[in-house]
Amino acid sequence: MTEEEKIKQELEGKFAYLKDKTVIKREKRIFADLPLDKFAEVFAYAAKNMGFDGLSAITGLDTVSGFAAIYHLNRKGGVMLNLKVSLEREHPRVNTVTAYFPCAENYEREIADLLGIEVAGLPAGRRYPLPDNWPKDQHPLRKDWKPAPDNKREAQNA
Repeated sequence: MTEEEKIKQELEGKFAYLKDKTVIKREKRIFADLPLDKFAEVFAYAAKNMGFDGLSAITGLDTVSGFAAIYHLNRKGGVMLNLKVSLEREHPRVNTVTAYFPCAENYEREIADLLGIEVAGLPAGRRYPLPDNWPKDQHPLRKDWKPAPDNKREAQNA
């Protein structure tokens, strides 16, 4: 049994709802689709008990019907576990993971700024990557976003 198969088996054994939701896409790449209400427990288990001690990135996606956040966790040996959580279109919200990985702060600021995903528990701080004078209700990576004339001007001056 490969390392990826062992990880998949452990996840599905611990969390029955991950059966048929965990896929080995290729060597060293495992993807799991999680319900939002189960995300925290799977994330914590992977970080505390499975040796996933690095966060490579958090990818935010606009799926048109909603949003998704993919947390890319890695561990020694190069295996990456990608935990995907789907979020509702109205009021998309996730909890911060900075208690596990302080480096998550910038990734979380990115998904907040660019997609408008609220990150509960994220400490107050500067915006990233948009300038502080960018309109707070304008999220340029949303598929339905249309730049207003003022936004174009502000973006050029930033």
